[in-house]
Amino acid sequence: MNDYLAFYQGEFVKEDDIKISVRSKAFNYGLGCFEGIRAYWNEEKGQLYVFRMREHYERLLQSCKALYINIPFTVDELCSATVELLKRNNFKTTVYIRPVAYKDSSKLAPTLYDDEDKIVIYCQPLNKFMDKEAFRVCVSSWRRISDNMIPARTKPTGGYLNSALASMEAVRNGYDEAIFLTDDGKVCEGPGENIFIFKNGKVVTPPASDNILEGITRDMVIRIVKDELKLPVEERSISRTELYSADEVFFSGTAMEVAPVVEVDRRTVGDGKPGEVALKIKDLLMNAACGNNPKYMHMCTPVY
Repeated sequence: MNDYLAFYQGEFVKEDDIKISVRSKAFNYGLGCFEGIRAYWNEEKGQLYVFRMREHYERLLQSCKALYINIPFTVDELCSATVELLKRNNFKTTVYIRPVAYKDSSKLAPTLYDDEDKIVIYCQPLNKFMDKEAFRVCVSSWRRISDNMIPARTKPTGGYLNSALASMEAVRNGYDEAIFLTDDGKVCEGPGENIFIFKNGKVVTPPASDNILEGITRDMVIRIVKDELKLPVEERSISRTELYSADEVFFSGTAMEVAPVVEVDRRTVGDGKPGEVALKIKDLLMNAACGNNPKYMHMCTPVY
């Protein structure tokens, strides 16, 4: 039991009062999509900033369109509801926000045509998603779902079984996280993170055509690399063995932020320590997200 409020179908209600039927298609078939948004508490300013909220809700509505989920809210309305939700919960700490749009019909067939579309937004305090400064990872035996199967760019709820299987395999084999390959053997992404390598003075990341989620943090990393570090960025397919010879490997994601990788398939990356480029990006990203860089303040929505 908790006392947190959630935004459910246009109303602010207690989380524990929200009921989803065991017959719901969201539960039975995973017919839904979601977003992950961060709000960062700035102690010095006494302010909570929601980072790149508008872009997240724009992506959510794009996902809904692809999945025939029709929710009667605009991006502006969802942003306003989220700010109000954070205020009503009186959060004075860094928070993770989870909007979920889903099919709530109780009809038996797994069709997307039913009209019982719903949305819920809930949130919880979250400082670090994973309490690690650097990651030991492996290439998973599971392949990433392709865009023509379950489109990963829609952040589908059901598609995260794919992520769970890869993460479980990695942890059971003594690693911290997994890396997916595409069906044709190219590096794709992590179970919930985009991936980058740094080599020969250049940052490289897989393109959207390699079945990745077009991450909003990924986009932010690319901006920081180009605008702040003045380094070239190349979006192209990456071969598995490039991971082994890279100077640096690192993940990016809303929950994970920027996470250096120091080992891939028991091969040391670089000198086995978090890379200088990744650490600089992480520092610049957090500075922007917490509302400390005037250049990026237009990406930060103040709650109070």
